Amino acid sequence: MGRLLGAVVNPGTVIALNGELGAGKTVFAQGVGLGLEVEEAVTSPSFVLMNVYQGRLELYHFDFYRLEEEDELSSLGLDEYFYGEGVALVEWAGKFSHSLPPARLEITITRDDTRGEDARLLHINPRGDDNIALLKEWSRQCCS
Repeated sequence: MGRLLGAVVNPGTVIALNGELGAGKTVFAQGVGLGLEVEEAVTSPSFVLMNVYQGRLELYHFDFYRLEEEDELSSLGLDEYFYGEGVALVEWAGKFSHSLPPARLEITITRDDTRGEDARLLHINPRGDDNIALLKEWSRQCCS
């Protein structure tokens, strides 16, 4: 699913990922990287807060897990990445959701234990017209 999203995502898209520990946020981010044709391994930026990857579009991969205070975000220069020409993907986005742009693709990943330990559900909330259009294109990719 992440790879299919990465293949159709547009410049300036912000993807806000949420889910409990071990839900699959980083695995989803790795898929987005594959869809963006990133050649290096996409890894969790939990300790460095952000990784940048080169692909069809730049991927700015953030992880808010270890952040305690919103002030810690100011040193990252988020506006440069959120409104740039790449794709910003934020794990644990719900910790500071009010710091994210209002137009974003929110995805919450949950386990679906009724279908097996590896099954996941994606709850998707497209915020903004561009993200509604992106969701439609992503759906076409998934269902074709």
